[in-house]
Amino acid sequence: MRAIWKGAVSFGLVSIAVKLFSATEEKDIRFHQVHRTDGGRIKYKRTCSIDGEEVTYDDIAKGYDLGGGEMVILTDEDFADLPLTTSRAIDVLQFVPAEQIDPLLFAKAYYLEPEGQAAKPYVLLRDALTESDRVAIVKVALRQREQLATLRVHDDVLVLNTMLWPDEVRTPDFGFLDEDIETRPAELAMASSLIDSMAGSFKADEFTDNYRAALQEVIDAKVEGREIVAPEETEEAPAAAVDLMAALKASVERAKKARGEAPEERAREIGATPIGAAKSAAKKTSSGTATKSATAKKAAPAKKSAAAKKTPAAKATAAPSKTTAAKKAPAKKTTATKAAKKSA
Repeated sequence: MRAIWKGAVSFGLVSIAVKLFSATEEKDIRFHQVHRTDGGRIKYKRTCSIDGEEVTYDDIAKGYDLGGGEMVILTDEDFADLPLTTSRAIDVLQFVPAEQIDPLLFAKAYYLEPEGQAAKPYVLLRDALTESDRVAIVKVALRQREQLATLRVHDDVLVLNTMLWPDEVRTPDFGFLDEDIETRPAELAMASSLIDSMAGSFKADEFTDNYRAALQEVIDAKVEGREIVAPEETEEAPAAAVDLMAALKASVERAKKARGEAPEERAREIGATPIGAAKSAAKKTSSGTATKSATAKKAAPAKKSAAAKKTPAAKATAAPSKTTAAKKAPAKKTTATKAAKKSA
């Protein structure tokens, strides 16, 4: 690795000479724009939009567009007079718990290496950060720009993480945040079961860039004149399900199958089946309704008893109606018999 910056960490009255190295590197496969017929590189000339002349690097300055065709031109001298912190110092401002820093703020990471006789104070700061379980908030000037950053420990090395300024983080403004969207307990239980079935320990080495590997294989095949072998087809993503519960259940079963687990095994591991957990949550939600139903059932016999206890007058009125109906039936039968005899 090549050092990209040299300076010192100012830790109170202690100064620690360090060198800065990029901690990460992009592994993307890069391409050049070329002429399709002969492979010649495509080059662009820097020309002035006003006089059409080609401009050299020495004649290029920075311009700030005011709008309406007006431009403010800034030179290197203008930037040199800006109130930046010293370009060779990393000033520690305070020490804070790491969990208080939102990862959204992190930008780029750099390793710090002690230089010369700075190894002992370097190790002292490293061990003190580890012991206190805190990170240092610092300011540093990199590439002519003052940046907020943190100093933390990773693999026994101090790491500088540059950060975005708070006003550089956008506030999410989405319509659904103003909507009153509620999830059912049964759905939440099933989603939790899905999370449990897919739980694991993060190991970065287990993940690879399949696209980059396939692209490299295509390039190697072109170079060697081999036939390009199409990569194995990946499983297509399932279509969006209309029934959320059905999608969750299918996802749980799919996760179990991927782990090579039987449903019963996973159920014993998490204490209950996902469906059982969802039903249990649903029962808890409907417990109030069940109580009301039980109360209603208890009240029903009371109503029947009240209806049964009618007054004697009511009984007397009801009895004759039955007798009358009984008497009418034989009368109809007699009439029908007479009609039959006459026909005979």
